[in-house]
Amino acid sequence: MRTAQVFYKEILAGIIAENDDGYIFRYDDVYLNKVNSKPVSLTLPLRQLSYESKVLFSFFDGLIPEGWLLNIAASNWKINRRDRFGLLLALCKDCIGCVSVVPKEDK
Repeated sequence: MRTAQVFYKEILAGIIAENDDGYIFRYDDVYLNKVNSKPVSLTLPLRQLSYESKVLFSFFDGLIPEGWLLNIAASNWKINRRDRFGLLLALCKDCIGCVSVVPKEDK
């Protein structure tokens, strides 16, 4: 199982994981209890229950670069373009915007 921490403005917001059944995203309890916490996406509102999906959540898939940047990243890191979670882990540590995805072993 591959796992990553999801940060919102450099604050741990939750964990995203890939398993045999698909993907799970869960907000961190500490993050949920903060007064000013915001959802990482409007499609993933704040809640205690985990989100589960057979395919990578569209919000996270949208963080992955496209076009020539994706081509360069896929060839440099030798990641299959269909391995969306692998691309997310390799390419989304420093995204444009408030959200970053850091592989669990990196932090």
